[in-house]
Formats: sequence, structure tokens, C-alpha cells
Amino acid sequence: MELRTLRYFLAVAQAKTISAAAEALHVTQPTLSRQMQELEEELGKTLFLRGKRSITLTEEGTFFRKRAQEVVSLLEKTTAELRAPDELLSGDIHIGGGETDAIRLIARAARRMRQDHPHVTFHIFSGNAEDVMEKIDRDLVDFGLFIEPVDLSGYEFFRLPVKDRWGVLMRKDAPLAARPSVSPADLRGLPLLVSRQNMVNNEVAGWLGETHDALQVVATYNLLYSASIMVEEGMGYALCLDRIIRLPEDGPLCFRPLHPAMEVGLNVAWKKQQLFSKPARVFLDYLKASLWGGPVAEGASAAGMPQDDPATA
Repeated sequence: MELRTLRYFLAVAQAKTISAAAEALHVTQPTLSRQMQELEEELGKTLFLRGKRSITLTEEGTFFRKRAQEVVSLLEKTTAELRAPDELLSGDIHIGGGETDAIRLIARAARRMRQDHPHVTFHIFSGNAEDVMEKIDRDLVDFGLFIEPVDLSGYEFFRLPVKDRWGVLMRKDAPLAARPSVSPADLRGLPLLVSRQNMVNNEVAGWLGETHDALQVVATYNLLYSASIMVEEGMGYALCLDRIIRLPEDGPLCFRPLHPAMEVGLNVAWKKQQLFSKPARVFLDYLKASLWGGPVAEGASAAGMPQDDPATA
């Protein structure tokens, strides 16, 4: 199977017609059709459902598209790293993470590095812990920003010197908005929107003193923006971290912290025995300098990075 075949397949999956994909790829329709038929024969699976006007993916085709995208992305990432001139620090740095205000710490280090090395480009992926771990394992991102609780025993990591605070996002006209904080008793029986991550739900359920199944969960969410729209439309109350959604004074929503307070730590992690590209290796040094001070030693290795830096104690 050639890389060109994967690119052809992805083009057809996106365009949903052979003719549109062929035009975008600058190949003839018969050539593209034959390539897709040969791909299906090689895999022994039907990847497309061919209709009169459009093509849709089968279940196997959807799975293959995800893997094809990963292969193409990894090759493009590797090629860019190898083609970067030795005398010039340039290339791409890929960072994945959950929604947290702590991304500011990453941004400050990235801005400082870009000032010194303007040919470096950053790529940010937002997702839950499982999504980010998968991308780290497949070498699709260099670093992950993780919100506790999370099991990082299979990764190298260090803790950031900040914490996030849990609370409730609600409409300003909601009864709980009149209170400075929200207690477990306040939430019992209320319609809740909660994170899709099991470890997070267990932590919140422990704070509530109830199991997750006992809560009145009306919706789950992966990223908070869509959940905030549902809250705004009166769907319920969203359990979430502070400072993710901007809340203007004249806006319809407000945030109230949990009481007793529930705070969580944050960690930057990467693959064990990771062979970093030079830009990624240098960025780690910029991040350390931004967090804990000290000079940036270009080319410094990530080896020996403590899992709990003294500055975080």
C-alpha cells in the first residue's frame, strides 16, 4: 500500500464523490476509481457505499480513515522535522490537552520561543485525556497537558505550579446564582451536565458523596463550549473548571465555585524514552525556564526532568 493511495482515499472520503476528489487530486476519474477498488481488494473490506450522487464510508471505511489520517499526519510531521535546516531552529511542535486556563503557561513559553525562533510553528489539539494519550502514543503530539485525576504512570511528566478550581456554570437567573458557592446538597436533584471522563466523574461524585449513577445527569460533554450553550438555553447546570469560558458582566452565565473547595493539579507529559525533534526538545527547556526561571539553554535534553519539580511543592 502506497502513501499516495492513502491520500487518494482521504480525498474521496472528504469529497464524497469520485469526480470531485479526482478534480482536487488532478487525476482522471477512472484512475481514482481503480485505485479505490484495488485498495478494497487489498484490505478485503468494503470501504465505500456507492450511491447515485455521493459516496459514504462503511464502518470499516470510517475506521480506516482515522488510521490513514494518523499515518499521513505522522509522515508529514517526520518529514518536516528531517527537512529542517541544521543551522536554523525550525519545525513543528504539537501539543494536546484538555480545556484549562493553564494553557496560558504553555502560551507564554511558546511566545518566548517564537520571539527567539520565528520559524517554529505550534499546533494545538484540544481533547480529553484519552484522546491526548492516544495521540502521544502514536507520536502525533509531542506533549500533553493533563488535568488531574489522570493516570500518567506510563509517561514522563512534571506538575505545573498552578491548580484549577471546580465549580458550576449556570444562568444568572438560576436560584443558585444568588449564592457565593455551591455545596453538595445544593446540586442534588438538579439537572447536571458533566464531563465524559470516568476518572473526573468519580472525583466529582466523591465530592458529592454520591455515585455518578445517582446524579441527575441530563447530558455529558467533551469540551465545555457546547455545554455552555446548553446551559444558556436552560438545559441545566454544568460541572466544570473555572476560567475556561469567558463570562462577560453583561452575559447570561456565571460561575460559582464548589464548597468545600475542589482543586485539581495539572501535568505536562510526554512519551517515555521519547526521541524529541530539536524544536520539541528546546521548547521543553523554554517551558521550564518560563515556569521556574533561569536561562534557556538551547538544545537542552528532556532527560532527567523531575516528575515533581521543587518549584511545584
